[in-house]
Amino acid sequence: MSLIVVGSMAFDQIETPFGKSDRIVGGAATYIAWSASNFAKPVNQISVVGGDFPKEELQALQDRGVVLEGVQIKEDEKSFFWAGKYHMDMNSRDTLDTQLNVLANFVPVVPDSYQGSEFLMLGNLVPSIQHSVINQMKTRPKLIVLDTMNFWMETAMEDLEKVLKDVDVLLINDSEARELSAQYSLVKAAREIMKMGPKYLVIKKGEHGALLFYDDEVFVAPALPLEDVFDPTGAGDTFAGGFIGHLARTKDISFENMKTAVIVGSAMASFCVEKFGNTRLKEISKEDIDNRIRQFVNLVNFDIQLI
Repeated sequence: MSLIVVGSMAFDQIETPFGKSDRIVGGAATYIAWSASNFAKPVNQISVVGGDFPKEELQALQDRGVVLEGVQIKEDEKSFFWAGKYHMDMNSRDTLDTQLNVLANFVPVVPDSYQGSEFLMLGNLVPSIQHSVINQMKTRPKLIVLDTMNFWMETAMEDLEKVLKDVDVLLINDSEARELSAQYSLVKAAREIMKMGPKYLVIKKGEHGALLFYDDEVFVAPALPLEDVFDPTGAGDTFAGGFIGHLARTKDISFENMKTAVIVGSAMASFCVEKFGNTRLKEISKEDIDNRIRQFVNLVNFDIQLI
């Protein structure tokens, strides 16, 4: 069940209508690793941090079964930093500050010990960097999953098109799907995007759940109605971690099992938004996760008698 996770490990500073955080640990790879490590071990991490990244955070990940051989530590530089402010709908946000720092010149290296990993999760990064990781794999992983965003569609579309040809699953949100496909209907959007390379497409819709597409089949997963939503930062990455973690644990990449993976990812994301940063992910137990997944099942489980 070996799994490679590629992405940023960073600092965030977040403001929502319900509170404000100080400088806290974030980054796509951080959230993915915390989420995936509930299901699959080892998680082989590839990232870069500065000398300012807390050593205790790195140790906490190691204690979870996350291998950090592929994490470059630039002692004399600063870690990636992002600051943002969310609007009342918690879906739209304003970026207040972005400091690339060590991420500006990041060249990922796949350690020899990571070779042979069966699953590869490419968190949101420059498409050319994502592609370089795929090209370093001596044996193609059983499943390659990629996350991306609008920014790369607008600034690096040629590189994004190249990497999309080499991945199995693409994870994006609904606005990104519409931009990438130039289609408003998400069904038509999925059809166009899968022509670009991915066999499977997951479209995340935040508080409205997620859609899984494969050939002509569609699976719709609900979102859990939550009383408290404090911070949506990292929810998509936490979803990705639960999704790939379940697939890596079961080693089953069928469409039927991907349905379950979408539910697992949705359950993990529902924890993430309950507190700032990765705080909630550090608190939950296997029992908490199992109970949350049962809640999702109960949302869509009903009997009906047609007369």
